[in-house]
Amino acid sequence: MNSFNSALGKNITFVRPAYFIISGFSGLPNIKYYYVFLCFVYVVSVLGNTVVMAVIYLDHNLRTPKYIAVFNLAFVDLLGSSALVPKLLDIFLFNHPYISYNDCLAFFFFCYTCLSMQVFNLVALSYDRLIAIMHPLHYHVKVTHRFMLSLIASFWVFAITAILVLVVLLTRLSFCRSVVINSYFCDHGQIYRMACNDYTPSYVLAKLLIALFFVFPLFFIMLSYVCIGYALSKVATAQERYKAFKTCTAHLSLVAIYFIPLVTTFTAGPGIHPNARIINLSLSSVFPPMLNPIIYVLQTQEIKVSVNKLFTVRKDFFLFNVKKS
Repeated sequence: MNSFNSALGKNITFVRPAYFIISGFSGLPNIKYYYVFLCFVYVVSVLGNTVVMAVIYLDHNLRTPKYIAVFNLAFVDLLGSSALVPKLLDIFLFNHPYISYNDCLAFFFFCYTCLSMQVFNLVALSYDRLIAIMHPLHYHVKVTHRFMLSLIASFWVFAITAILVLVVLLTRLSFCRSVVINSYFCDHGQIYRMACNDYTPSYVLAKLLIALFFVFPLFFIMLSYVCIGYALSKVATAQERYKAFKTCTAHLSLVAIYFIPLVTTFTAGPGIHPNARIINLSLSSVFPPMLNPIIYVLQTQEIKVSVNKLFTVRKDFFLFNVKKS
């Protein structure tokens, strides 16, 4: 291995395979039913997130800092689902497990960027709720349109830059052994562990980004709700506490849907069956984009009112044109 690394350093040539083989769901019984389910999930995700984005865009009353973050979350969910699910179905449902080297890196980049932005959007929404409940009189001063747009733009720049660095590090690896990725997409950990030269930079950066993209955001969200709970305990009446906490239920539901499957899978460690791990992680990737718009439409009064208003206007416009004709 050392002689290989030294030769690699002198010649600066990297052994890059023509393709990788993604074999994550192979060997699972009745797996085609799961692919049909994924088709349903994808259709609902596209329709739901498109509706949420359209409602926020069309209703000027929803152009607040909070709904800027909600709009971005819907956009990220739509983009992430479109990057992952159609390719996943092409690989496994239509039996095209071979993916070219460059396509695999692009697949990895879009999936990881969208997954990272989902977390950062939850952080932005958590901060919004924290300020709204702890400092209601200063909310419109502290959480402005400009602040929220700057925060989300910073998250996008950070996520794209970090994932691009991961991609660049992968291009510095040589693959002279297996090219089979035992996952449902081009999983970073699965790829760099197949390298036959030193993958320490990829390993170290992966651990760092897990902390930055997963551990720290989860800690911030949990801490923010501890502060929210403390602030609500100071509120005079139970009715006021309930009314204030109700504004957080949609966000709390999103946090639970996103983090609980991941925490459960990673805390199980090597004890979890590889197939169970792949199913759990794939569900944690495709479920939140489907459920997020449903939760916001059902649990957020402003969006429910806006949806009803928009459909009423469209219905009245349609009936007027029918009578006119």
